[in-house]
Amino acid sequence: MDLDSQEIAQETPDEDVFRAPSIHSTSIPNGESYSHFSEIPKNVRDNMSEACVLGIDEAGRGPVLGPMVYGLFYLPLTLHHSLLAETHHFDDSKVLTPAVRSALMETLCTPDTDLYENSGWATRVMSARDISAGMMKPNGTYNLNAQAMDATIDLIKAVLAQGVNITEIYIDTIGRPETYQAKLEKIFPTAKITVAKKADSLYPCVSAASVCAKVTRDAALEVCYESYIADGTSAEGWGSGYPSDARCSNWLKQNMDPVFGWGSECRFSWGTAKELLELKGAQLKVDWPVPDDEDSSMKMTDFFVASATDKEVGGDELADWFGCRVTEEVF
Repeated sequence: MDLDSQEIAQETPDEDVFRAPSIHSTSIPNGESYSHFSEIPKNVRDNMSEACVLGIDEAGRGPVLGPMVYGLFYLPLTLHHSLLAETHHFDDSKVLTPAVRSALMETLCTPDTDLYENSGWATRVMSARDISAGMMKPNGTYNLNAQAMDATIDLIKAVLAQGVNITEIYIDTIGRPETYQAKLEKIFPTAKITVAKKADSLYPCVSAASVCAKVTRDAALEVCYESYIADGTSAEGWGSGYPSDARCSNWLKQNMDPVFGWGSECRFSWGTAKELLELKGAQLKVDWPVPDDEDSSMKMTDFFVASATDKEVGGDELADWFGCRVTEEVF
């Protein structure tokens, strides 16, 4: 993914980015994924039958450093445009300055404000470690789109489980909008669902969700960086976290362990990280020798599959035993 200098500036966290309650300062440095949900806003809680609109967007899909964050935002349908677009001027987070994004998020988290009283929100912080572990599963069975889809579905299900009457859902697409929308319509048949490109510019609830995601992502990146330093310096040292950002690429080169690479803030499945470790003059290489008499094609699961000989004599002992209740006599 290439970003020009203006886009990189917009993607770089502000020095004093607001730290919302969605920032779990212990989970983030430990490379843990987690979800955060605000309380149901007072004016929704007082009338749980009121129709609400919900938007979802993400931040940090392309960076090599830091988590990807999915944001969710909901409020009464009657306030969708008047409160978000006309009063607070929400827009796609990428066209808002870091200071404006941070101020909007702070207002949303401040009791007695109109945003706080009428709006609910949630985030799913998907750690760099977990993203990479999923993407590197055999046969690419859990790619980034699949992980994003699961995050979206889980967030919506959690809000519906709270009893909020969501009647309309708007989502910024991943992949083909019609395919994504058809899948969600089967899962959430009672809501009107719209999946669209540039939804964060078209629908105010998606714009607000993008702000929640982006401010959380920025603060999370800052928390990640603080694990490397003791004086609380901002995340300016590695910039936006995008591979095309010179500050990011320089930081990766200067802080690479020759064996282990980086910490849990790095997406080790990204080509940028792989190339630095494997192709571009890595200081050390690791060999995993296999003894001459050992079958290198053996897999761990082979030890749990009975061979033909085993079957002839009544089955493999380990395969037969595994999974038996402890009350059964197995010997």
